[in-house]
Amino acid sequence: MSDTIIYGRNPVIEAINTGQKIEKVFLLANLRGELEVQIRNICKDNNIPLTKVPQRRLNDMAKGNNHQGVIAYISPVEYTDVATLLPQLEQDGIVPLLVVLDGVTDVRNMGAIARSAKVFGAHALVIPGKGTARVSEEMVKASAGAILHLHICRENSLPVALETMQQHGLMVYGTDLKAEKTIAEVDLKGPSAIILGSEDLGVSSKALQIADERVKIPQADNFDSLNVSVSAGILLYETLLQRVL
Repeated sequence: MSDTIIYGRNPVIEAINTGQKIEKVFLLANLRGELEVQIRNICKDNNIPLTKVPQRRLNDMAKGNNHQGVIAYISPVEYTDVATLLPQLEQDGIVPLLVVLDGVTDVRNMGAIARSAKVFGAHALVIPGKGTARVSEEMVKASAGAILHLHICRENSLPVALETMQQHGLMVYGTDLKAEKTIAEVDLKGPSAIILGSEDLGVSSKALQIADERVKIPQADNFDSLNVSVSAGILLYETLLQRVL
């Protein structure tokens, strides 16, 4: 499999208008006028991340094709959002388990997290529209295809998404090395969401403020924090233990 790229103004606009699964749009940084406004608005209306880049970057991505200042990647996955997904899970009698990725930018880490999420019974990955790894064919391979079998919620605002989860009765747990409770000391049998942050910064302060509880993985030695994908596997395994025993 290989990523599918759409080049050119009209093809990109047509792809969005006809409901193609667009992962991201790249727009020439110094583009101005009606086209820039049109692309920006259509991306906003369809919750598609838009990044402005210099001419050289577009040329490299296009590999000689005439991009006309705009390029779009077609996504290998179908996106939804938390506000749409949760009522569906409730209607089906499913006790939700969501994994929220707050700033995870490594493709292989995100793929490994998706694999653990599928194996241990999570129903969705929740990611921000910006500041996250692009869902690509490389990520599909890193997840061993697991990401194709999960709901992927792409959110304009993670804080709003977290509050929506709480409104639907989910307990939101933020991972924090300074937390007093370990993951085994909280009740994960009910509707739950677990927030994982980037390896360098961890979960954002805003997300931690919204979380109902902060949790940590116990460590025998305070050498360093675990890789985020390893942490995800441990957290989700504990959740599965609680839910099946």
